Amino acid sequence: MNKKVRVRFAPSPTGPLHIGGVRTALFNYLFARKHGGDMILRIEDTDSRRFVPGAEDYINESLRWLGIGIDEGVREGGPYGPYKQSERRDIYRKYARQLLDEGKAYIAFDTPEELEAAREKFPNFQYDASTRGSMRNSLTMPPEEVEKLIADGTQYVVRFKIEPDREVKVNDLIRGEVVINSSILDDKVLYKSADDLPTYHLANIVDDHLMEVSHVIRGEEWLPSAPLHVLLYEAFGWTDTMPQFVHLPLLLKPVGNGKLSKRDGDKLGFPVFPLEWHDPQSGEVSSGYREKGYLPEAVVNFLALLGWNPGDDSELMSMDELIERFSFDHCAKSGAKFDYKKGIWFNHEYLMRMDDHDLALLFMPVLAERGVTGFDEDYVARAVGMVKGRADLVGDLWDQGSFFFEAPTEFAPKDVKKRWSADTPRIMEELIGVLEGIDDMTSANAEKIVLDWIASKGYHLGNVMNAFRLAVVGACRGPHMFDITELMPKEEVIARIRRAIDKIEPAS
Repeated sequence: MNKKVRVRFAPSPTGPLHIGGVRTALFNYLFARKHGGDMILRIEDTDSRRFVPGAEDYINESLRWLGIGIDEGVREGGPYGPYKQSERRDIYRKYARQLLDEGKAYIAFDTPEELEAAREKFPNFQYDASTRGSMRNSLTMPPEEVEKLIADGTQYVVRFKIEPDREVKVNDLIRGEVVINSSILDDKVLYKSADDLPTYHLANIVDDHLMEVSHVIRGEEWLPSAPLHVLLYEAFGWTDTMPQFVHLPLLLKPVGNGKLSKRDGDKLGFPVFPLEWHDPQSGEVSSGYREKGYLPEAVVNFLALLGWNPGDDSELMSMDELIERFSFDHCAKSGAKFDYKKGIWFNHEYLMRMDDHDLALLFMPVLAERGVTGFDEDYVARAVGMVKGRADLVGDLWDQGSFFFEAPTEFAPKDVKKRWSADTPRIMEELIGVLEGIDDMTSANAEKIVLDWIASKGYHLGNVMNAFRLAVVGACRGPHMFDITELMPKEEVIARIRRAIDKIEPAS
């Protein structure tokens, strides 16, 4: 590559960051880091009507949680700022004026009612070379009238003047050369006097040029706008600095056809946002991957393999490994099915590989929410280490190991029926005496002593051990019984057996 790689992720603060946008940010980041380049976060807030309070902070926090580092942005600063488009009005106004002065754009005064009337009059109406001559704009009106309307404060827009029947070529790193005839493009609005702000099309071209962006990596849905952007680069005389375009494949519904939406997540029970989102207008709360108990490393790994592969069957890769292996050569052109069950599998694998103490720190808030206190980090780490093999999400650790922190108040009816007979209380009383005589409760030692006692009494091993487990855990489940009793204080183990003797009614 002849110039330094500089990429930008440019979300709009109109709501929570969709998981598709996260994937776009991730691919920008991987590509930039692979080539020693810069990652820019630019906030596209030119649509003032759709601005949502809190959305910009949400975007920043989402990227921070996922480990997608930003080199230049609103928070980080940088030599090409401001990085918020609403703070760059003077810059855009200058370039809109340049296009007007050079006859490459024109001013249009058409009201919404007039545009609607044109749509009703002309089938498939679009504002272009074939219709602009019949509309109210600076191409059809005397200059004095145009000047007077502007002086009187009449609202107007600046439209790009597209010449018809030109073949516009877009070179895409994934899709190759895409050729579109300019006649299918309308004269897009570039600037609106109503709020003194540009539209997406002008703002992005100007910003990408001034910020020396080398590659524009965005979703496939923006591919139709690429020919217009090529024409704008030509109009400004910036073809030598035109960035390389990369349009990523869409994220598709897990079931059926079409683009992934929030409705799919609501229906099938998975998040489509990285963090939980509280809508400030409706009050609606949408679930997030972080709050659902996903690990950021697992989410990153999962998203990276949606529309890209490393060229072999590798699946589990750290961020550093993804950076090392990333290339658009292995990006798909077709959309990628959002296999949310695969995302759960990734999270399970990362939970299994996580250090028990690190996992305990993530699990501590779950305990706090349930009012569970009094357990130190070492205890929690050993507990989660025993049950994490059965967990997919951080919250599952409670479902699998709550008995480490709370004595059972109920006992599984099916297990009671099968494992607790009229003779069981007497045997459990004997077991209490055996446990009270054990000084060393390490797993191996306690196991030998208890099993020797069972054998000496001629008791059925399975019946005794399952009743023991039922009393301590509340059900016949969980890790190795003597690993449990090694961690749990002996007094607690004995107290639970006594409680079970008092509470469980033997099956008739």
